[in-house]
Amino acid sequence: MSDSQTPFQLLFEIDQRCRALAAGLPAQQQVVQSWSGIGFRMGERLFVAPMGEVSEVLHEPRHTTLPGVKTWVKGVSNVRGRLLPVMDLCGFFGSELSPLRKQRRVLVVDHQEIFAGLIVDEVFGMQHFLVDSFSETLPPLEASIQPFIHGVFHREQPWLVFSPHALAQHQAFLEVAV
Repeated sequence: MSDSQTPFQLLFEIDQRCRALAAGLPAQQQVVQSWSGIGFRMGERLFVAPMGEVSEVLHEPRHTTLPGVKTWVKGVSNVRGRLLPVMDLCGFFGSELSPLRKQRRVLVVDHQEIFAGLIVDEVFGMQHFLVDSFSETLPPLEASIQPFIHGVFHREQPWLVFSPHALAQHQAFLEVAV
């Protein structure tokens, strides 16, 4: 330290050198809003259910068939000590499940007193979509499925936004007895 510099001047000089040699901050990237859900397939169509409406995804469990129920009610299964009614979602909408049993999965819905497992052809896990790719204009759909579709995300193919909570509150889904 030379006699002509005060401690303040020395610190100021060090600060100036540090600022001159410091790397710049990374450029701020544009924030893109996205929406996430659980992707699945029924037949040839792709669907996505909101994350908060599916409690878990299971392999198709063994189940006990029940007498006096509609054909789309496959039975009841014991999942960690809790009885899970297992429903064929494709059958509920009037189509058939894929014969490839290994790919089938069960989407578990736990909403307001309703605890049910919905068998689907295949689950693709979490899917992320740009919010800008959402549309409320739906492609032509069967009348039976329309009340449960709340829009569509467009990627390579359309992904229909399916609401398990809307299904769990629908009277036709609740009436399982023949």
